[in-house]
Order: sequence, then structure tokens, then C-alpha cells
Amino acid sequence: MSDSSPTRAAAPVLDVWCELQCPDCRSALDDVRALRARYGDRLELRLRHFPLEKHQHAFAAAQAAEEALEQGQGWPYVEAVLGRVEELDRKGEAFLVEVARELGLDAEEFDTALIDGRHILIVDADHAEGKAIGVTGTPTYVIGGERLDGGKSQEGLRERIEEIADRLLAEQEA
Repeated sequence: MSDSSPTRAAAPVLDVWCELQCPDCRSALDDVRALRARYGDRLELRLRHFPLEKHQHAFAAAQAAEEALEQGQGWPYVEAVLGRVEELDRKGEAFLVEVARELGLDAEEFDTALIDGRHILIVDADHAEGKAIGVTGTPTYVIGGERLDGGKSQEGLRERIEEIADRLLAEQEA
């Protein structure tokens, strides 16, 4: 049976520059959840990594998030780790593996991924791209060519993202 529906344009992309040891990113979780609930698959939310030097476990956490993405649980993993930033501060990499186990992911594979560094290039590339476009802290959002810095304040950011997303979606339908 052939599908006669017109091909849909690709969903607008919201890049979420995030760091999993960042308390500001944890506060941004409600906005990210609300955006996912409002737009579903009409808006592609992409996790982008911007580990900050001041957080010693951020680089490992970014690699672990990539492993979770590979195992099909990217956002649930990110939300679980961000929700317990203090534990990550205290326990480090052992906590990252513990969260994977709690979510039913292959914890041994997480451990191996953190040792063999298979996701380092992705994290490094995100970080380099973030620097190149002016990301200085997290969370930072990029949608429709506009950069919105949430590191200083989350105030009004979700509304601004929704305005841009609605405009992009309307342009697609026109």
C-alpha cells in the first residue's frame, strides 16, 4: 500500500546546549519537558554538549548521555542525571553507571564506553561548535538561527522559544 500523503518538511530543530552537572540545566528541565509535551515530534529537540571545566564530572556525563542515546534512552537518562546533580558531584562516574542500571540500560556497556572513550569525539565536536557560535554557558538554546542564553536567567525563554517554533511551523505550512 503506497502512502499518498505529501512528504512533511523536516521538523524545526531546537538545539539544547546542556551540561549534566549544571544546576541551571536542572532548572531548565521543566521548560524542556513542556516544549516536548507541546510540540511532540513537530519540533526536534537535540541535546548538545557543553561541559564546563568547573564541573569535574561533566565531560564523563556528556559521554554517558551519548551512550544512553545510543541505547535509546537519551532524554530519560539526561533528566535522571540532572535531577540528581548533587549525587553526580559526590559519586562521579560510578553514579553515571548507577543511573544507567536504574533505567534498565546496559550498565556494563556504559562503564566500557566511559573507559574506551568512544563518544569523546561527539562531545568535543559539540563543545567546539558551541564555542564557535558563542555559547559561553549552559543552558543555551539555538532555534531558527537565534541563540538564547539561559545561563543567566530562564525568565521568558520558553515563551521566546515557543514564539520562534510557532513561526517556523507556520512558515512550513504556508
